[in-house]
Order: sequence, then C-alpha cells, then structure tokens
Amino acid sequence: MSMSTDARSRVARRGGAVLAVAAVGAAAVPLAAVPAGATVGFKKADNGASITGYRWLNKGKTAFDFTVKSPALGSSQNVRVLLPKGWKSNSNQSWPVVYAYHGGNDNYTSWTRKNSTDIEALSRKWGVMVVMPEGANGSYTNWWNSGKGGTPRWEDFHLREVRQLVERNYHAGGSRAAMGISSGAQGACTYAGRAPGMFRYAACFSGILSMSSPGIPSLLMYTNSGNGNDPYAIWGLPWIDKANWDAHDPIKLLPRMKGTRLYVSSGTTGRRGPLDSPNVAPWDVGYLSERAIGPTVREFAARAKQVGVPVTAHIYGDGRHAWPYWKREMHTAWPVMMKTLGAVSS
Repeated sequence: MSMSTDARSRVARRGGAVLAVAAVGAAAVPLAAVPAGATVGFKKADNGASITGYRWLNKGKTAFDFTVKSPALGSSQNVRVLLPKGWKSNSNQSWPVVYAYHGGNDNYTSWTRKNSTDIEALSRKWGVMVVMPEGANGSYTNWWNSGKGGTPRWEDFHLREVRQLVERNYHAGGSRAAMGISSGAQGACTYAGRAPGMFRYAACFSGILSMSSPGIPSLLMYTNSGNGNDPYAIWGLPWIDKANWDAHDPIKLLPRMKGTRLYVSSGTTGRRGPLDSPNVAPWDVGYLSERAIGPTVREFAARAKQVGVPVTAHIYGDGRHAWPYWKREMHTAWPVMMKTLGAVSS
C-alpha cells in the first residue's frame, strides 16, 4: 500500500519518530575553508572520494573535522576524528579505530556533545582513534531506489570512502570496531555482517536488530516517513523486496559475523528507569522506542548464541531511548572492546 502526500506530511509532523533521538539536523555543508593547497597532498579513496577541507577543534590538536567529497552520496559530508595520544601526522604508526555511528535526526557531532557522552576523555586514556562520520537519516545502507540503486550509498560512504581516507591519510589501522546508538546501532551490527572480518568488535545500543520481527517493517517505514524520506526508497517494499530487506537484516546476517565479538543492549519495558528524569512523561517516545526495540535485541542475542557468534547482551528492562543509558553501555562495553582491538591504556 502507498502513503499519500497528505498522510506522509501528517506523519512528518508527529514530533519524534519512534527511533529518533534529539533532532538537531544533519550537517551537510563543507567545513570552513582551509588555506589554498592544504588538501592537495591527501590520498583519495578508490572511487575518487577526496578530502576537501579540515578544521582542528582545539588548541591541543587532539580532535578535528574533515569534509569528504563523496561520489557514493553525490554530496559533501563531514567526519569527526578523535586522535590517540602520541599520534603524529608524519608517523608511520597505525592505530586501532572505533567507528562510532549516530542515531536518526542527528549528525556526526552527536557522540561528542556535552550532554551525550564523555567519549573524548575516555578514548584519550587508550591508544585508539575514534572516527564519527555523518550518517544523516540514511539508514546505514545503499538505498534501493526501486532496484535502480544510485545515491545515496551510505554503506559505501562509511565502509569504503571514509575508511580508506582515514587509513590512507590519518594512520587509522586495520584493527576496527563499530559502535552505534539507535539507527546507528542497527548500522553497526549490519555492517559487521555486510563486511565480514572488517570489524573485530561491534557494540550496538538500542538498535533494531531483527528487521523482520512482527510490526518492525511498518515501524521502520513510519520512522523514515517522519524523517522526510520516501520510506520505500531505502530497502524497498518489505513484502515485494524481501530479499533486499533480508540482505540488510542484522539477525539474518549473523552467520557472517563469526569473526566479530558483539555487545548488544536495550531496555524492554517502556517504563521509567534509574537514569530518567521524573519530568519525562510516561508516554514519551523514548519509552515507546525501547519497548519496540527490546524484543528484537533479545531475539538477536539468542540467535547469535545459536550460531556461535560471541555475544554479550545487557537487556536491562526499564529505561528510555536516551543518552544516559547509551553512555553507561559504552563504558560497560569499552574495556572488552579495547582488549579485542589490542588498544593499550595510558
């Protein structure tokens, strides 16, 4: 069945879609200009994706943003990088990398906001680089577009363009982890299966991990309609383009993840938890989100154990779809993630 323009407009006005986090708008504009010729020496990705600008974020030069002119997306998008202690631009040393993916209605700055996480302080204690690429509301996939493909190709942007650019220009190494929240969690666990062996570890906090579970296809299309996208352009129609949905469904990709350690977590009850403000209404979309997501995470964890994929699951019951829980889960997963990457604490 199709959704009328009026109906889609009504959906878009319904305040947060069920999986959305704080809406700040995805930044798609290039960063401030750099001196002429400053990006000339950067190596390109295999498909010609190139670095067209960069900006240091602090005087200590421990973090910076850079802009990618992306053939996969047909646009320029930004990436934020946190550098490990001892990193030097002229060094031959490579570093383990955590690729951190944001949620819907957010952008590449998500993880480093003051009210989100302390990932900058945490990562500086370890010999690890953190790379946070723009994901917009792209659902971490190459869009189906009625089977025609074409732009946007978010999977190609993340797994090929961004990865090759940071490896070829910023000493990112081949010891990689994927970490995400909400739709970014779905992306992290999807990528672990779509690119077997690319990631040693994947940490997925409050993401839909079984796209075929009852009611989930409708929920995903509702969410993406609220984001202003054509919900059918992303994976196609679930009852017609099922093969493409299955090819991007984390639970169905599990047999391809046997070389990756997994950490998955979610609330399940849709009730107020220990980290929630008492001022949040019980019907807040953040509670409804965890109630919908939780069963898919539980199902995914059970299936992972059946097929022999190493998984740690924290199904914590009460709690909202919100940063206080994701920050807690990040700290819980981090030590094992670092050990798996071979990162050393300072």
